[in-house]
Order: sequence, then C-alpha cells, then structure tokens
Amino acid sequence: MDKEMNQIKDVQPIRDQKQLEDMKWALKRHCSTRDYILFILGCETGLRVGDLLKLKTKQIVSLKSKRDKILKVKEGKTEKIREMYIENCFNEVFEYASKIDSEWLFPSRKGDKAISPTQAYRQLNKAGDFAGVESIGNHTLRKTFGYWFYKATKDVAMLQQILNHSHPSITLRYIGITEEETRNVLKRFSVFS
Repeated sequence: MDKEMNQIKDVQPIRDQKQLEDMKWALKRHCSTRDYILFILGCETGLRVGDLLKLKTKQIVSLKSKRDKILKVKEGKTEKIREMYIENCFNEVFEYASKIDSEWLFPSRKGDKAISPTQAYRQLNKAGDFAGVESIGNHTLRKTFGYWFYKATKDVAMLQQILNHSHPSITLRYIGITEEETRNVLKRFSVFS
C-alpha cells in the first residue's frame, strides 16, 4: 500500500503530445474502448476520475440533440455543479455511449455498476507501461487537462476556478508548472552571460 501511495503523490500530467498519442494507442490496443474514452473525457474536461465514473450513459446520449455540447456534472468533492463544453471529444464519446448496454458510461464487467477507481488506475497504468509513460495515476487526466489549459491560455486564475483550488500557487504546483518553469529558467540562466 505504501508503494501505491507514493505513486499517487508522484503522478504527473502528460506534457508531451507524442506521449498523449501513445497513451491513446495503448488504451485502444491493450485495454478497451471504455478505458480510452475515460482517458479522453478526463483529459478534455479535467473532471476527477471519481466524478467521471459516476457519469450515466444518458448524460451523453441526451446531448446529441443539443446545439451546445455542455456536460453538467455535480462534483463529488466540492458538490458544485460544473458545466463542461465537450464538443472536441463529443463524437467519439457519443459513438461509444450509444453502443454500450449499461446505464453507466464506464460499466464494470462484474455486475451492473461502474468500474472502481482502482480498476481505472490499473488500466491507466497498464496503458502507461505499454506507451512508456511514467508517473500515471487517476489524477493524471485532471493534471493533463490543467497543464495543457495553462500552456494554451496562461490564465492561472481561470484554471484555479475550474479546478476549484483555493490559491493560484496550488494550481501551478498541481499541474507541475512551478518545477518545469524553474528548470527552464535555470537552463538559460548564467551569471557569466
């Protein structure tokens, strides 16, 4: 258990586009469409895995007729309603959702319930092993969303609000920006240049 807890603390965002593509490939090839869609939806929305696993198929299917593809979710940790625009991944998610025969978007093969966070963790790590991506865990999806959102917008205040963090420094530390930026500055810094 201590090893697993240490791995949870070391979970990082995926910072490289090739690694993102490698993870998608590994999930499709060595896991399942369910696990692939979990990865895609998690990286595109920044939802916690626990909240993703509570999604019902009808929440996605009902968006087909809507002009704006806005997924509304009550977050478990904060109990706040969050609205996420999922147009970028909607077609893949909808195609998957319309083919599964379960009320749960991410159904378990054992009974009529969703997979557990532990099973999600196992599948993500399995794909990470095949893809050569280290430091994978359930928070990787949320951290990856945050990392790429920040890189695209540089808007830490908005990201802080999206992730429901209490301070910008927490948000930057969560997505690993502080260490990365420090390393990049130190690579270019010299007293003698």
